[in-house]
Amino acid sequence: MTKDLGRLALREEGENWVAYYALEGTMVDAIMLGSIRMGIVLAREEHRQAFIDLMTSIVADLIEDLTGKDVEWQEPRPAPERERSGNA
Repeated sequence: MTKDLGRLALREEGENWVAYYALEGTMVDAIMLGSIRMGIVLAREEHRQAFIDLMTSIVADLIEDLTGKDVEWQEPRPAPERERSGNA
């Protein structure tokens, strides 16, 4: 995905795993898309992957609706230390 258009950010917050649409390099003004209990995604890999797939699809649809262009995803990478929330 073009860096200028944003990214999908997944963060553990308390007992939830939360998905955000955020601009590259910042969580300022990030838009919360959805969340799921950590216990669910830790217990079953298929539920973890289904959540990732759903949130990825939502972000791609948003960007495609705005730009008319297909989204090309980069390989997932860890968030910078400054963005990690741990069990916030």
